[in-house]
Amino acid sequence: MHLDIPQSGYDAVIFDCDGTLVDSMPLHYHAWVWALKKNGFHHPFPEERHYSHAGMSIPAHVGLLNEEFGTSIDPEAINADRTEYVVEHHKHVRPIQPVVDFARSLEGKVPMSVASGSEAPIVHSTLENLSIRYLFDPVITPVDVAPGRGKPAPDMFLLAAEKMGVAPKRCLVFEDGQNGIDAANAAGMATVFVPRPS
Repeated sequence: MHLDIPQSGYDAVIFDCDGTLVDSMPLHYHAWVWALKKNGFHHPFPEERHYSHAGMSIPAHVGLLNEEFGTSIDPEAINADRTEYVVEHHKHVRPIQPVVDFARSLEGKVPMSVASGSEAPIVHSTLENLSIRYLFDPVITPVDVAPGRGKPAPDMFLLAAEKMGVAPKRCLVFEDGQNGIDAANAAGMATVFVPRPS
């Protein structure tokens, strides 16, 4: 995996979690399929759709599905069922090693945080399972911003910068999803795109 990482120009680094620090996007896709089926959604949910909406909040994504298919799926039920599925299975996911290695190389040198569109229990458990939770302060998830202000809105990244005490323009963001790239750009931050592991 090639990562185009700038050598300078930043004072802090913000990482997405799923698909960036950990190769968990396939697991999250299976969790979506399982949760949607359990809640009576019987329309197509192709894997590419899942990846194209990476970083979007659960309520926003469910809202799009309901609008498109004329359904009334409860986003809270989807959220709970997805979380249950991921927590049960996520011990099997693996780190995206080049990104984790880079984060470890910065320990004690610059502040680092995580800003993830996934639910807080999943993010914290994932980081703990990888033994890298100690690297990041703060860890920002959708509960930390106003409803509807997850990615692609810049709020999560701006909050991470504020809590690290670093100006947004001096933050570098690692992201695997277009929603996250858009959010970082809206926050005035430079980005490093993390491609999907082959």
